[in-house]
Amino acid sequence: MRAKRPTRRVTALGSAGALVTATLIAGAVAAPSATADSRHGQDREQRGAAIAAERAAKAGIDWQDCPADWGFEKPIQCGWVSVPLDYAHPNGKQIKLAVDRIGNTGTKEERQGALVYNPGGPGGSGMRFPRRVTTKNAIWANTAKAYDFVGFDPRGVGHSAPISCIDPQEFVKAPKADPVPDTEADKLAQRKLAAEYADGCAERSGDMLPHMTTPNTARDLDVIRAALGEKKLNYLGVSYGTYLGAVYGTLFPGHVRRMVVDSVVNPSRKNIWYQANLEQDIAFEGRWKDWEDWVAKNDAAFHLGDTRAKVQEQWLKLRATAKANPLGGVVGPAELISFFQSAPYYDSSWVPVATVFSKYVAGDTQALVDAASPDMSDTAGNIASENGNAVYTAVECTDAKWPTSWKRWDRDNTRLHKDYPFMTWANAWMNLPCATWPVKQQTPVDVKTGKGLPAVLIVQSTRDAATPYPGAVELHQRFKGSRLITEQDAGSHGVTGLVNPCINERVDTYLLTGKTDAADVTCTPHATPKP
Repeated sequence: MRAKRPTRRVTALGSAGALVTATLIAGAVAAPSATADSRHGQDREQRGAAIAAERAAKAGIDWQDCPADWGFEKPIQCGWVSVPLDYAHPNGKQIKLAVDRIGNTGTKEERQGALVYNPGGPGGSGMRFPRRVTTKNAIWANTAKAYDFVGFDPRGVGHSAPISCIDPQEFVKAPKADPVPDTEADKLAQRKLAAEYADGCAERSGDMLPHMTTPNTARDLDVIRAALGEKKLNYLGVSYGTYLGAVYGTLFPGHVRRMVVDSVVNPSRKNIWYQANLEQDIAFEGRWKDWEDWVAKNDAAFHLGDTRAKVQEQWLKLRATAKANPLGGVVGPAELISFFQSAPYYDSSWVPVATVFSKYVAGDTQALVDAASPDMSDTAGNIASENGNAVYTAVECTDAKWPTSWKRWDRDNTRLHKDYPFMTWANAWMNLPCATWPVKQQTPVDVKTGKGLPAVLIVQSTRDAATPYPGAVELHQRFKGSRLITEQDAGSHGVTGLVNPCINERVDTYLLTGKTDAADVTCTPHATPKP
């Protein structure tokens, strides 16, 4: 994910699932190996993708100034790429994907083509990527000399045939029920909400749902490559964007020129997506404790306690208070998790979250109410939040088989909650629509090295909460010739956006020359935030 202030996203499910845009991944049971049928279907879809790419190469992109209300300054330009809704029927219904770009900042001779970006989600928009040039982001200045920076809204997202599962104002309404259930009745209420949400997706976006998959988004990426006039793709993917890259590299190995994947989803079929969710709950607890340790170390600034145990005590006290009487009538435990969750996600949230918490303990409740409650007047923001959550749910639920037995969900999450209480139940409710998903669930792609795949650069911190470290190791093993850069003892999600010369210089070198180190590299952590 980008190293910027995350967008809060509150789930519809009476849960806390504040999903930070472009990040949270969630979980499926071990999928059976692909049958002859699914292989045949994939062949048809690959042929459909080739037809669509050929068409896009001829059509190109009609670049114009971006619509004023999209919020992109000149010289960023916007355009559209048409793709088939269903790649098995490439001449059937088409949908339009929004794309944007800014030209390389160097000379004509320095230009190496387009670098296409996906920030994750699923459900995140990559359209802000060209703004790294207009905002003069120093980390990306060298790469910007050589590449046009290209962003896009994936299918279903933003301006690209957006999907929806619930009325957006209803979606953000607060307070929601405490995600941690006290009784069987609490669990039943959450199960009902999850089933209603799944039904809402079918009602509001039924024609899109069967086609909201990672392999289809990977095929879209290949059509965008062709529309850009690029023979091969240069790609930067963060968080879920790494899984999109892994699937693209598997389906189109000969079409990859350079690929950087940062904060990696474990691409094993056993992990997509149910198991990934459970692994995440464990990793979030570890990173939450890292943050509490840092808060305790900086007790002079925050006065929340000089040990992790004291900080945790303040958190539990706050949670209990908000459960008994939601702060300002709107901030209960679900909203608190939505807000506090950004600290284990991103180091850039450590100071802001601790500051608001500190103010609350000192008697200023309003700062926390303002930070953690929805803004009902921000209808555009609420539409974007609901859309992001709808895409997240649609892609993960359709990508893979999920357990349908409530007993299994209940057993797994009850067990995990005992030791990893921070996120477990919030995460479970957020993903539970997948248990009653209304369209056929697919078999994940078997991610592996194919003919022509170049060296892929993998970047990962060891204490990442959203995409635990073993995911990077797994992809490294599957993509032969790949290189792994490990940021030791760090855990901010989205490493390539942070200042760490050991990483930044290697990413630049790879994108500019294609060269990687002779062996994997371990870097010391980036600087810890200062209060």
